[in-house]
Amino acid sequence: MLDQVRQYIEQHQLFSLTDDPLLVAVSGGQDSVVLADVLHRLGVPFAVAHCHFGLRGEEADADEQFVRKLAKKYEVPYFAEFFQTKAFAEQEGISTQMAARALRYEWFERLRQTQNLAYIATAHHQRDAAETMLLNLTHGTGLAGLHGIPPKNGYLVRPLLGIGKPELFEYLVENHLIWREDASNDSPVYQRNRLRQEVLPVLRDINPNLDQTLQFTAERVGGAEEIVRRYVADTAAEAQRTEADATYLNIATLQRTAATTLVLHELLRPFGFSFPVVKDIVAAFLAEPGRRFESPTHRLVKDREQLVITRKIVTKFGTHQIQAGQEVLKIDGLHLRLELAEAAGLDIPRGKAVAALDADLLKFPLIVRPWQEGDWFMPIGMKGKKKLSDFLIDQKVPLNLKDNVFVLVSADGKIAWVIGFRPDERFKVTDATERVLTVKRM
Repeated sequence: MLDQVRQYIEQHQLFSLTDDPLLVAVSGGQDSVVLADVLHRLGVPFAVAHCHFGLRGEEADADEQFVRKLAKKYEVPYFAEFFQTKAFAEQEGISTQMAARALRYEWFERLRQTQNLAYIATAHHQRDAAETMLLNLTHGTGLAGLHGIPPKNGYLVRPLLGIGKPELFEYLVENHLIWREDASNDSPVYQRNRLRQEVLPVLRDINPNLDQTLQFTAERVGGAEEIVRRYVADTAAEAQRTEADATYLNIATLQRTAATTLVLHELLRPFGFSFPVVKDIVAAFLAEPGRRFESPTHRLVKDREQLVITRKIVTKFGTHQIQAGQEVLKIDGLHLRLELAEAAGLDIPRGKAVAALDADLLKFPLIVRPWQEGDWFMPIGMKGKKKLSDFLIDQKVPLNLKDNVFVLVSADGKIAWVIGFRPDERFKVTDATERVLTVKRM
């Protein structure tokens, strides 16, 4: 066992056996007891962390005392934390299991940093990886879910991941180790336990080496995932353009890719789009512009030659005033900086993100609001007026980005600047201008 674990640590470059002190998560159950003992025998410096979730009364109290004594036996630092798990779960609107997971890993990482420890070690083993892989498959997953539990993920390491559950139990018996049993491990309420008790025994009848077989499969899937990741990265470099207001994906480039739906799903995964929605997006490649698709956090619009992804604006923008002398307006989705100066000798700034306006032609308070149907202005350089809706079409502003277009309006109702696009001819700086109000979008 010791040689197996040592080889696994070295093969996957998890950590240095002598130079990287670990924070070891120990519940008191079989797996974590084996992990602590193996690391001790291998001479790895470590500290023990134990979580008391306040869910099992006196049983959990006894677990904490047991792990405290275990740390004393190995003469290593010991840390325990007592969580209000149910209250946290209710507050966040999540399951107790999810709450416990979030609490423990946040605490582990805090401890790792404050105690100057290199990595956090958990006692996940081969069977855990197999169960995770099958659970992910049951719920629906991409390649990432099919490679199960990785040996190393950031500061998290799993030194026992190459060891089977029977081998762990043999180690316990041979070394006369004692452990604590957690009754919740047998509760059919939890999906993993149902899989462990009802499904996996049937699969092991078919294949007695199921855990190892799934581990090998996970390794192959991990290799395939790396190939896909590189292909997706190459496609993103060619097809994707990211700007402050949106992300753009070129449709023609996407159409040339192999397995277009899979590649697009990987590209859209950071924006929360599910695989079924991505299938609908691909089907709309040949449709008329304007088709909209939603994820929980983003909106995607099929434009003429590209897909345009924008973050949903959750809060309503509303209408805001700028008083005379005000230097900053900072609200959801917009940050403006204003500066009043004498025109004489002033270097007039240029660019879409800034407007230089004749201050004496403006009437305060200025109004900042979203554009509306029926708005018109006189784009600088033109003598006639133009509907703002037509102007945005001419500017080829995608449908979902039109929601983010704001106007700066003089108190007499005249639009002075379509923010981020064009000032109005009526407020331009001329030789007769005495004072200039510069408004810059930050």
